[in-house]
Amino acid sequence: MATAEVISMPSPVIAAPPESCMIAAVDLWKTYDMGSEQQVHALRGVNLRIERGEYVAIMGPSGSGKSTLMNLIGCLDTPTKGEYWLNGHLVSELDDDELARIRNKEIGFVFQTFNLLARATALHNVELPLIYAGVPTAQRIERAQGALKSVGMESRMTHKPNELSGGQRQRVAVARALVNRPSIILADEPTGNLDSATGNEIMALFDRLHSEGNTIVLVTHEHDIAEYAHRIVNIKDGVVERDERKSK
Repeated sequence: MATAEVISMPSPVIAAPPESCMIAAVDLWKTYDMGSEQQVHALRGVNLRIERGEYVAIMGPSGSGKSTLMNLIGCLDTPTKGEYWLNGHLVSELDDDELARIRNKEIGFVFQTFNLLARATALHNVELPLIYAGVPTAQRIERAQGALKSVGMESRMTHKPNELSGGQRQRVAVARALVNRPSIILADEPTGNLDSATGNEIMALFDRLHSEGNTIVLVTHEHDIAEYAHRIVNIKDGVVERDERKSK
C-alpha cells in the first residue's frame, strides 16, 4: 500500500536552481491591487521545487491560490515578488514577448475545455505551436502526425473537433502539448469535461507519458485524479500547506 512522505520545505535561497531542477519557485508572491488601498495576496511566499521527470499534482480549494500558481508556472503571468526559474531560465524577470517565447518552447498546455480551433482539423490544431515556432511545413506536418499517432489518434487526423468525442478532443489537445517537445506538460483539470471512464483513459495516457520521461504538473481539485500523480502539493490561503511524495 502506498504511503505518503512529507517533503520538508527548503528555506528561500536566491540562486540558480540545480541543473536537475525543472521548476523552482523562490518566495513567490502575487498581489492584486483592488483599489481604495485594498490588496489581495493570492500567493504569500511560495517555495516549490520540481525535478525533471516528476509527476506532481497541485491541489487546493477555490480561492486557495492554486490557479494563480498555475498561471505563474505556465508563464501566463509574472509574480509581484520572488523568483521563478523554469528549466534554467529566470522567468520572473522576462517581458511579455520573452514569456510568450518561453511558453511556446518549454510548456505543453492541456486545458479542461480542450481549446481547439473549431474549424481546423486535428492535424492543424496540433501543428499550431510549430507554426508559431517557425518550423518548416514538411517537418511540421511530420511531427504533428507523429504526436497524434503517439496518443492513438492517427485515424482521426482530418477530423474537426465537432466530429470527435470529448476523449478524442482531449487526446488531440495532449498531442498538441507534446508536439513542441516541451520541458513540462501543464494540465489544468484535464478530465473536468469528461465522463469517468474517458477521464480514466486520459489519466492512463498521462501515466504512459510520464513513464516515457515527461515532467507533468497536474492542477486539479479532484482527489481521485490527483492520486495518479506521484507527489501532491496542497495550496491553501496562498501558501503550500502540505507537500507529500507517495512511496510504496
